[in-house]
Amino acid sequence: MTPQFVNFPIKPEVLQTLCLAVQRRDLSIHCEIAELQLNLYSHLFGYLALPKRKQKSSRPLPPTKPRNIEAREREYLTPREIKLLKAAAVKAPRNGFRDYWLVSMIYAHALRVSEACDLRWDEVDLKRGKLQVHRMKNGDASVHFLEPDEIKALKKLREEHPDSEFVFNSQRGGKISSRQVHTIIARAGEEAGLEVTVHPHMLRHTKGFQLAAKGADTLAIQGYFGHKAIQHTVRYTKQDSKQSYKGFGKD
Repeated sequence: MTPQFVNFPIKPEVLQTLCLAVQRRDLSIHCEIAELQLNLYSHLFGYLALPKRKQKSSRPLPPTKPRNIEAREREYLTPREIKLLKAAAVKAPRNGFRDYWLVSMIYAHALRVSEACDLRWDEVDLKRGKLQVHRMKNGDASVHFLEPDEIKALKKLREEHPDSEFVFNSQRGGKISSRQVHTIIARAGEEAGLEVTVHPHMLRHTKGFQLAAKGADTLAIQGYFGHKAIQHTVRYTKQDSKQSYKGFGKD
């Protein structure tokens, strides 16, 4: 049966469109007959249950995450702290060997947590001693060289989980999670007695500053880190504010 308002027949599809328009408070919808629209509004507003607007909660908002510079004084470790971190990682009761090389590989190859977790054996060439690093955040992929001790350690890791396609695995044999990596490194930092709270990305920053201190070219560091834009790399090569510029103006 066709509904009627003011003795005027209304098509069901027209009524449905108008109902949706009222719910969205869109009163500018075009109708074939203006009189139909005016008459309908007087009836529709009477029985349509319009959606209630959400009331602002009186509960206090959760605290915002502090910036890194507010949570810790620096975002890198010293060479001594890197050694202490590795020494603490290898003493883990269950997977000390894996944890040691997890820390070592993240630091040596400036890996992000996700890049370390997703590292696969088909990206590792043990015969040629090369590692294909696929960067996250739309970064540029690059080929890194593996040191002899890394090759030896990777062979042992593969023997421990011969059926896994991932380099670093959990206790149950699956791919290690980013949460596990954060826990492993934070716990190693505590066991090492470091003054700063350590998170995995600090190892990446530490490698950047270490390469810059050795005099590595900025463009080379950019390629090693997979940075798309060089402004992300120059943070590692900025001069100390106490740097002496004496003699720079001479020909």
